[in-house]
Formats: sequence, structure tokens, C-alpha cells
Amino acid sequence: MEETNRQRKIAGVLQQDLVDVLQRAAQDGMKGVIISVSKVSVTADLGVAKVYLSVFPSEKRDEIIEGVKSNTPLIRHELAQRTKNQLRRMPELLFFGDDSLDYIEDIDKSLKGEDIDPIKNPDILPRRQKR
Repeated sequence: MEETNRQRKIAGVLQQDLVDVLQRAAQDGMKGVIISVSKVSVTADLGVAKVYLSVFPSEKRDEIIEGVKSNTPLIRHELAQRTKNQLRRMPELLFFGDDSLDYIEDIDKSLKGEDIDPIKNPDILPRRQKR
């Protein structure tokens, strides 16, 4: 099912404000960590927003995603304050890690020959999980 214009607009507003909130939090407490919001998708009833986060360095991704999940009520409140003139109701936020950059990097290494040859041994390539 295709997204409506309203869903895309709300996702864009949420993405911009989430970037500000998360980057400010990263500056305050996590030196040397970059958090970016790669995608936000909103359900048709505008009740749930799925947020995909990219974290650099990727070794800290799971730890940071868990920290963001534990602070979801605070983040949601901050977003509600920022978007109070644009949204009647703040959607529930679900956070997920975005591993697409790692996947691209692994393929790039394999193509350059820096890794074990995936053609000879296809089991070395990680399988992406369907969401």
C-alpha cells in the first residue's frame, strides 16, 4: 500500500525534529558518536511511526538503540512540544537499527578483494533480516 501525502509530510516533520533531538543528546553525552535518522515511516492511521537509526561507529549501534528505546517517552514528549502546532496527536515511536551501511561496506570489501571471496564461499555474506 502506498503512502499518502499526509503520511509523508508527517514522516518528514518527525525526521527533521528527531535529528535535532538525537544529535543534541549525542553531543551532550556520547562523544565521538554520530546518530542519523535514515528513515521514518508512519502508519495509515498516523498512530505509529517506525524510526530507522544509523549509528557511527557501528560497534555501538545496539547499545545506543537500546538507550534510545529506554528514553522513548522523553523523546516523544520533546517531539510533541516541537510539533504541537503541526500534529494533533504524537504517534508512538518504534526505533530500529539501520544496518544498510554495514551491508554495503561488506559488499564493497568483497568486490575489492579485501575479504574472503564470496563467489567461492557464499556462506560468508550476512543474510538480511526481513522486517
